[in-house]
Amino acid sequence: MLETSNNSELPTIPGKRYFTIGEVSDLCAVKPHVLRYWEQEFTQLKPLKRRGNRRYYQRQDVILIRQIRGLLYEQGFTIGGAKQRLISEDAKEDSNQSQQIIKQLRMELDDILDILRR
Repeated sequence: MLETSNNSELPTIPGKRYFTIGEVSDLCAVKPHVLRYWEQEFTQLKPLKRRGNRRYYQRQDVILIRQIRGLLYEQGFTIGGAKQRLISEDAKEDSNQSQQIIKQLRMELDDILDILRR
């Protein structure tokens, strides 16, 4: 995952399951209307919506918002550039996970082959 240099300046994320838009705004130092705009721009950001379209963010959403904030405000990326960066990071993580799964499957298949040869 991307690390942002300003995370030490932001408050720690409490061990709650869900956060309101106001809480996320305080945790990430971003105004609520900006969060709503980012939801439209960044497809990875999908808070739960409940009664009356109220947004409830989870911990991974808060971390993603901090990453987006770091890319835009600290590193000077445009919205489009930040989108591309997040997509490329997701692709790298997916590739690493796929490689790990393939290695695990090969080991298991080798074990099965050993059992069958006996």
